[in-house]
Amino acid sequence: MIKAETHRNGLCVVSPGVERLTAATAVVFKEEAGRLIDAGHDRLIIDLTDVSFIDSSGIAALVGLLKRVGNRGEIVVCGLASSVAQMFRITRMDRVFPSYPDSAAALVAVEAQA
Repeated sequence: MIKAETHRNGLCVVSPGVERLTAATAVVFKEEAGRLIDAGHDRLIIDLTDVSFIDSSGIAALVGLLKRVGNRGEIVVCGLASSVAQMFRITRMDRVFPSYPDSAAALVAVEAQA
């Protein structure tokens, strides 16, 4: 389901591969992205460009991944559609996950922090 593009220093750009990150798709996304974390990718850019809707299950999956990474890495998001960005604001996740307009901007910012 997910699409992953590996970069240097454990950095990986991950796309959920679905248009709606909901209870029906969030579990599989979390499991597959979790395998990347377990394989040593502890710095993830979650590219939500193709996601037009996210619900609390999708947000919970992202929080679960953040907990799995823990202090050894980081997770940022990019490409938030207005409805997705609104859900991040409503749930205050915009304060938890740094957000960038696209994966190129996120890559530059995250690599600069390394």
